[in-house]
Amino acid sequence: MASDAFLNSIEVNFRKAVKCLQDADGLEFLSSDLANQIMLANSTYTVRFGVRLRGTMHTFVGFRSVHSDHFEPVKGGIRYDLAVNQGEVEALAALMTYKCALVEVPFGGSKGGLIINPRDWKPEELERITRRFAQELAKRDLMHPSQNVPAPDVGTGEREMAWMADEYRRLNPTDLNAWACVTGKPVSKGGIAGRTEATGRGVQYALRAFFDNENDLKKTGLSSGLKGKRIIVQGLGNVGFHAALFLSLEDKALITHVLERDGSIVDENGINIELLKQHIVAKGSIKGFPGYQESGNEMLEADADILIPAAMELVITEKNAERIKTPLIIEAANGPVSAEADPILDAKGIIIIPDLYANAGGVTVSYFEWIKNLSRIRLGRLQKRAQENQISQLVDGIEHLTGKSFNDDFRTNLVQGASEVDLVRSGLEDTMRGSYNIISKVWNETKGVPNLRTAAMMVAVKRIVQSYSSLGI
Repeated sequence: MASDAFLNSIEVNFRKAVKCLQDADGLEFLSSDLANQIMLANSTYTVRFGVRLRGTMHTFVGFRSVHSDHFEPVKGGIRYDLAVNQGEVEALAALMTYKCALVEVPFGGSKGGLIINPRDWKPEELERITRRFAQELAKRDLMHPSQNVPAPDVGTGEREMAWMADEYRRLNPTDLNAWACVTGKPVSKGGIAGRTEATGRGVQYALRAFFDNENDLKKTGLSSGLKGKRIIVQGLGNVGFHAALFLSLEDKALITHVLERDGSIVDENGINIELLKQHIVAKGSIKGFPGYQESGNEMLEADADILIPAAMELVITEKNAERIKTPLIIEAANGPVSAEADPILDAKGIIIIPDLYANAGGVTVSYFEWIKNLSRIRLGRLQKRAQENQISQLVDGIEHLTGKSFNDDFRTNLVQGASEVDLVRSGLEDTMRGSYNIISKVWNETKGVPNLRTAAMMVAVKRIVQSYSSLGI
C-alpha cells in the first residue's frame, strides 16, 4: 500500500537522522529505545458514525492519530479524501511532530482524516457530515483548545474548520477559548489574516533563504536570485497556487510547467498563474487553457531549474528519480519523494529542500492563529496607530531638517503601521529563515550528514529528545 510506503519513508529518514546523532553525540544522548519511542505513534483513534442523508443511513470512517504529545496541544490537519487510511494518517502525524520541533512551534504532532470525496456531497450534506465528525472527535478530546487542535488539509478549508469550531462551541458553550479548538478558520470566525496563503508563502520564504545561502546554492550550479528561474509546479491546489503566484509575481520566476490530474500546462515564457486559476475555477479543469497538453507525471522529468511537488506523497520514487533533471527540488507537499529515491537524487547532485521544513508555513501561522484566539485580540491592534504616529513624527523631522518633502505615495507607504497580515508574514519569514540557517549549519558542519533532509530531521529529533529529557523520560 502507498500509505505503508509513505510511513516507511518517514521512518527510514528518521533512522538516518538518529544514526547521525548517535555518531555525533553518542548513545548516552539518544538510546535506540528512546529513538523507537519517539518514532512510533502514541495512539490512533478510528471512528465510524452514521448520518442520515438522501433518505438512507450513510456510514463514514474517520481517523485521528496522535504521534507525540511531548508538547500539548498536539497539532495537525484533517483531510477529506477517499484514499485516507490509518497508515497515511500516522505518517502525516509523525511529520507534524518533526515539523513543529524543527520550526520551534510548541505543539506535538497529530493528523486526522475522513474517507470521503467532498465533491460527492452538496454543501449542506457535507456540513452535517463534518459536524458529526466534530462531535465524535470533541467528546474524546481529540478536538480541544488545550489538547488537540485540527486544521485544514487536502479536501478541507476555512468552511469545514468554521463548522467544526462552531460544533465544538455548541458542545462547550462556557469555554472562553472555544474558537481555539481548530485553526485555519475564516477571519470572521476567529481566523488570522495570511493563514490561507501560509504554506505557499512558506515555500517562497524557504526558497529565498536557500538562494541567499551562497554555499548551498553553489552545490546546485544555479545562478543567484530567483528572477528568471524556470519552475515546474505539480498540483495547483492551495499550496501550489500560492507558491507559484508569489514566486512569479514577487520574485519574477517563470512557472514554465503546471501539472494537474488531467494534464499539464506548458509555457517556456511563463504561465500566468492568476489566469490559470480563474480558468480552473470556472471550468473545473485545466483543459482548454493555452499550453494544455495531455500528460501525466512524466512532466516531473521536464527540463527546468526548480521542481515543486505540491500535490500528494510519493510522486518521485526509485522508478523515476533517475530521470529527474531539475538541480533543486522543494517539497511543498508532504512526502513527495520516497526514501528509496533520496540516494538516487543525492548521487545525481540534486538538492532537496525537505517537506518537514518547506511545508511548515501552515503550522507556523496556525500557531499565530491559536495565540490570537487565546488572547482574543487581533495582532497589531494595540500598536498599529502608535507605530504610525512615531514614524510620522520621524518623517516630519527629516522633512524639516532637509527642507524637502517626500512624495505622497512614498510617505503613505512609509508611515503605514503593520497590519495583522504584515505581522504574520514577518513572523513566518523570520521562522523560515532562522530554521534554514540552523539546518544548513548542521548539513555543512556535521560529519556524515548526507543532505538537508537528514540535517532537518536531526535538528527536530534532538529538540524532541531534549523535551523528553526535561520531562524525566
